Amino acid sequence: MTNIPQRGQQAPLFSTIDQDGNQVSLSDFLDQWVVLYFYPKDDTPGCTVEAKDFTELSIDFSQLGAKILGVSPDSQKTHCKFINKHNLTITLLSDPEHQVAEAYGAWRLKKFMGKEYMGVERSTFLIAPNQTIAHTWAKVQAKNHAMAVLTQLRELTKV
Repeated sequence: MTNIPQRGQQAPLFSTIDQDGNQVSLSDFLDQWVVLYFYPKDDTPGCTVEAKDFTELSIDFSQLGAKILGVSPDSQKTHCKFINKHNLTITLLSDPEHQVAEAYGAWRLKKFMGKEYMGVERSTFLIAPNQTIAHTWAKVQAKNHAMAVLTQLRELTKV
């Protein structure tokens, strides 16, 4: 099991497809802040709250030079349905083999109703323009999380 990258470490490189079938790589965002957040499943209650909150604040993130990327094991098709249903404006990345989640330590052993299984642990990584980890959130609670990330980004971008 991969460890979670910590502040100051180089962000693990990745390349996967977004909801429109475009190849998206971390290297596409050199000299830009990236909010990389992992969530378990499209159109579930917590994941919907989180995606809608990031969408609501997306202009604020953009004004600070940040790109929001949500990552789940869901397919491109499922991402499109999720985006259309909830009018999301953020980019969703498809990670069906959970390679990106594993690289960031978000693919973990989980427990639910006495059963153990591997799945995505809700977590977020704020990646600096030099592609190092600026801040990490593990075991995220969806409600108000986007605002916490924005607050941290505002703090880090103060000159």
